[in-house]
Amino acid sequence: MSTARSVRASSPMNGRQDWETRRKRKTADISQALSADPVDVATLRRMAISEGGLLTDEIRCQVWPRLLNIPPHLLDQEPEKVERDNNKDYNQVLLDVQRSLRRFPPGMPDEQREGLQEELIDIILRVLQRNPQLHYYQGYHDIVVTFLLVVGERLATVLVEKLSTHHLRDFMDPTMDNTKHILNYLMPIIERVNPEVHDFMQQAEVGTVFALSWLITWFGHVLSDFRHVVRLYDFFLACHPLMPIYFAAVIVLHREEEVLECECDMAMVHHLLSQIPQDLPYETLISRAGDLFVQFPPSELAREAAAHESMATSTFKDFELASTQQRPDAVLRRRRRQKPAPPESSTANPVMTVAQPSTARRFVRLAVMGLTVALGAAALAVVNTALEWAPKLDLFP
Repeated sequence: MSTARSVRASSPMNGRQDWETRRKRKTADISQALSADPVDVATLRRMAISEGGLLTDEIRCQVWPRLLNIPPHLLDQEPEKVERDNNKDYNQVLLDVQRSLRRFPPGMPDEQREGLQEELIDIILRVLQRNPQLHYYQGYHDIVVTFLLVVGERLATVLVEKLSTHHLRDFMDPTMDNTKHILNYLMPIIERVNPEVHDFMQQAEVGTVFALSWLITWFGHVLSDFRHVVRLYDFFLACHPLMPIYFAAVIVLHREEEVLECECDMAMVHHLLSQIPQDLPYETLISRAGDLFVQFPPSELAREAAAHESMATSTFKDFELASTQQRPDAVLRRRRRQKPAPPESSTANPVMTVAQPSTARRFVRLAVMGLTVALGAAALAVVNTALEWAPKLDLFP
């Protein structure tokens, strides 16, 4: 009995020692990848995806520019002075930044925070002035402040500009059409994994508006712990631009029981889903998002996402109506009874079968490469896909 107690007592210590060992090994691997000539970007991507991400802000300052393929000569340039007078975006940016107090570390002196807020305004206006084709949207500042707090104004300006012209480009159009299209990938992912949750959400007519702030801020607006935010940024920067929508899907799927126990009412389900729990198992969800990306890549979901396009506008209008008139659940139940039953061919098994060949091809290719990573083969496939996607936008070497 005493032996068992001593083993149990020592387990947490052993776990910490194991993590410290892995942490030191990972730090060494990152350092070696950065020192290689040319820099080993593939290894850096694997390190950003695997457990713990890039570990420290000091490492992020070195690796994030590599993940975005920033030319070294741009990293040392001092940012130009920003002209605020007569700037069409200044007033809205100022309002959003003034409302961003909770995004700064608690206990930060007011003078320091106010100085950072001024830098935040300058970064946003500077990027927009350099790129007049980009349009500011509310929530953009939530992404920019994350980079500012991690890497500082000079480097944040360069990283945010590259990110805005690539990963975030669809959010910065004059209209939200492309943003809504990206949101339309959410329900097909959920349907492939859990048809019951998908059908419940469809019956509630909740749509995907609840995930809008998740997507356009890379979850920076909805997560209170800054450590979790930067961990996700490590992951997203190393992956395909659509990875945030896969992560949104795994959050919904993780909350399966809560969703199915909720009253099947649009406003009720929207309220539940829009409140993200702060104690999510982030490493597990990151791993699962990678798995789903491999099983159901965007190319296989494109047709279903397009089918959801026609429902987006009407669903959003219905949500606005429900918010003011709180439609009784009985009405929804009558609607469900009136809806035709789905054909037998729409069961989950054929869908899973369709996705398997693509997954197998990715795993075979990865096996040939002989790569290993803490999250397993799925995460490596995500890295591989990111590298395949990158040349299209001239992001990666």
